[in-house]
Amino acid sequence: MRLFYFLLILPFYSLSQNNSTGSSIANTFINSLDSVQKSKTVFPFDTMSRFDWHYVPASSVPRQGIAIRELDSIQKQNIYNLLKTYLSSNGYTRSQDIMNTEYLLKELEPNSKGRIPENYFVAFYGNPAKDKVWGWKFGGHHLALNYTIVNNQLAFAPFFFGVYPAVRTKGEGKEKNIFKEEEELGFKLVNSLTQEQKLKAIFKLIPFADIVTKVSPKVVPFDTVGIIAKDLTFEQKHFLNQLIVTYLSNMPTKIAKLRMKRIISEDFNQISFGWAGSTKVGEPHYYRIQGKTFLIELDNTQSNANHVHTVWRDFNGDYGIDLLKEHYKNSNHHNK
Repeated sequence: MRLFYFLLILPFYSLSQNNSTGSSIANTFINSLDSVQKSKTVFPFDTMSRFDWHYVPASSVPRQGIAIRELDSIQKQNIYNLLKTYLSSNGYTRSQDIMNTEYLLKELEPNSKGRIPENYFVAFYGNPAKDKVWGWKFGGHHLALNYTIVNNQLAFAPFFFGVYPAVRTKGEGKEKNIFKEEEELGFKLVNSLTQEQKLKAIFKLIPFADIVTKVSPKVVPFDTVGIIAKDLTFEQKHFLNQLIVTYLSNMPTKIAKLRMKRIISEDFNQISFGWAGSTKVGEPHYYRIQGKTFLIELDNTQSNANHVHTVWRDFNGDYGIDLLKEHYKNSNHHNK
């Protein structure tokens, strides 16, 4: 029985709108902006800042675009509708949980000038109403979404979700843990390993202080560390499959299915799982999953292991680089 069965039965949340609807919503939003707002929000596609992103508070590292807090209620709803289009319902709910955590942090840290609710920024590159190639990004504290649309094909990476506190002990939503599955499945997999397997999988006793790729505009495969899938038991491969699926389930259904197909077409047995730090829940830890075309990182080391950072990177597909190469190669305009 092939392992990919578990990927194929993933209960993806359906998108209510397609890419065409997404461009329509984007155009409606852009047309609602006055000239000052538009100057902050819309840029040529080849603007180099399209490759800039971060996950610290926007008060620490300024973002390009217009902040949600600067918009009226109708404009805000258009942006939320856009997020619903380009995220699964699970991913959309998670993005709202992350954004709403800023209200909690403002209560917990009233003297901090960096805790500004709705300090999340949206920017567009190109003209979604008429361009075959355009993009948009949305980000602020612990949230960075980067989308590129090429001939109605969608690229979604870099794709970053994070949260602090990961498990709330105070305020509304007490005990809520929005990264429960990513954490539990990671621990389940590493603690299912034999001592011999752990010698391969645990490649660093002291975890990294953060995700290793940080905010690099382009990433290349790491040297393989950890244990590769061919050295796992059937049950352990199932855990690894489930873990990959958990990350995919936040993404747009269409692109998630394409990523599944690509993973299926690759050699699953060569996907690596590497762990750093403690294997005990509540203690600092880090893991990475690396395939031929993708990288997943999770880091939970800060704030007494109550501060999670996660990222999905595509080695050839961040910012739609692979789609753009194909587009420019086949475009009559660019071949002239």
